[in-house]
Amino acid sequence: MNELLKVQDLRISFNSDGVENEVIHSISFGLKANEILGIVGESGSGKSVSSLAILGLLPKGKSSVSGTILFDGQELLQMDDSDFRKIRGNEISMIFQEPMSSLNPSLTCGFQVLEIIQEHLEFDEKESKSYVTELFTKVKLSRPEIIFDQYPHQISGGQKQRVMIAMAIACKPKILIADEPTTALDVTVQKEIVLLLKELQEETQMSILFISHDLALVSEIATNVLVMHKGQIIEQGNAREVFKYPKEEYTKALINSKPSLNVRLKVLPTVEDYLGDNVQLEIQSAEQRNELLSDIYSKKPILEVINLSKYYSTGSTWFSKKQKEVKAVDDVSFKIYEGETVGLVGESGCGKTTLGRTILGLEKITKGEIFYKGKDISKYSKRELKVLRREIQLIFQDPFSSLNPRIPVGRAIMEPMKVHGICKYDDECKIEVLKILERVGLEESHFYRYPHEFSGGQRQRIGIARTIALRPKLIVCDESVSALDVSVQAQVLNLLNELKLDFGFTYIFISHDLSVVKYMSDQLLVMNNGKMEEIGDADVIYENPQKEYTRNLIDAIPKGI
Repeated sequence: MNELLKVQDLRISFNSDGVENEVIHSISFGLKANEILGIVGESGSGKSVSSLAILGLLPKGKSSVSGTILFDGQELLQMDDSDFRKIRGNEISMIFQEPMSSLNPSLTCGFQVLEIIQEHLEFDEKESKSYVTELFTKVKLSRPEIIFDQYPHQISGGQKQRVMIAMAIACKPKILIADEPTTALDVTVQKEIVLLLKELQEETQMSILFISHDLALVSEIATNVLVMHKGQIIEQGNAREVFKYPKEEYTKALINSKPSLNVRLKVLPTVEDYLGDNVQLEIQSAEQRNELLSDIYSKKPILEVINLSKYYSTGSTWFSKKQKEVKAVDDVSFKIYEGETVGLVGESGCGKTTLGRTILGLEKITKGEIFYKGKDISKYSKRELKVLRREIQLIFQDPFSSLNPRIPVGRAIMEPMKVHGICKYDDECKIEVLKILERVGLEESHFYRYPHEFSGGQRQRIGIARTIALRPKLIVCDESVSALDVSVQAQVLNLLNELKLDFGFTYIFISHDLSVVKYMSDQLLVMNNGKMEEIGDADVIYENPQKEYTRNLIDAIPKGI
């Protein structure tokens, strides 16, 4: 079968201060008609850069591209901008990783899809609007007519991703590039999006380049796969064969860095462990786990949530003057013990983050009580609240947006330490910060660098450093590893567990990645529509869920490998 897309000897360099830095080193691959090709690898391996080169989206003047990219017999690297505009969105389209930043917040969802249609198809306004509604129905958006007039911030993450897919398939492209299209989505929505892409691919016979760091997910959707590492293709072939019988050590390392649902390892192996032949797989036995849990539950709870509710009132509109009450958290009760890790899971919109924010004191309680160390936090004085804010800390999902881009990371860590009186003078603070940076696997030189000079994994370590600098007792980890690739994720999870043992931390671990939650958690809380669906030992719930909702969440975990 002829190849619809043929990439040969592709090299990509970026110019920085007059120095050429080659990031893609002579890669070659092909994409056949009606094929799904998976591209996997760590952050920085060159997956996204290669796809942007195909679409001619690399910055002019700052990048240098050589080699051959043939699409349907046309040499893409020889095209100018006007020729590319005829192809982009029409014959080759792309779904980007983050729909919120890819969609224009000031335009309605329907209008943004209309623009694509009016650019490439000869439809009048009425036909275009009818076609957009038809597309929204095809991508399984409920209430397509209403979503047409809604803005991106008014719909969920899964709905935004469906709008992006509708935009991408509007002109019935021959190739669809899906760059991490499900990274920020919970497992059930992720499964729906993957099934939708497969369904659309079968219906339209388009080819898909599916880029992801989630190997299990790629193994479920892709026909063939290529593995990238440091700008090179190190292994490629049939997806099932590559994942079942990997030849390269790097591929084996990627596969084994993901937490297993079957066994509980004491320490997750990282890619570096495999490449350095330093893998030690030590399984935590049931007896060891029970002994650890017995010790934890023999103490008094550090946090007790009793019949907690958090309601919001939506504002009145032109069509309805009546305010509607949204029950984000509805009559929730549970206990957390010192030294415990409590996993909090559920679909987007179930109330996980609102519950975490209410515990942190960032949201006002509507009903119920929260006791911290036996005392009702609603009755705290201002002084006690200041101490509470130091003792209950948060590790953010996106460390980059939570760090000030104008302040070196050392200063960013020092600021809250001075506010909470952990140290008074800069010299004293700096000594403490350098110790903390070393503890989270960073170097002294990193103290003076700015956030943009770090990788995603390093920024997450900085976020952890800033949190532990305040010596908290309880840490809320809100999707703190969801955007990291498997190897960096393993490093950060190991670090969190080490710090827990060294400093006696207690964690509330919020995530949509259920395999990660199972690995980290002692107790599991499952939320659904603001209510607590199921509570119990994490291993017991995974092996034998009592509720259908929990069962559906577990069944949605990609198990392709």
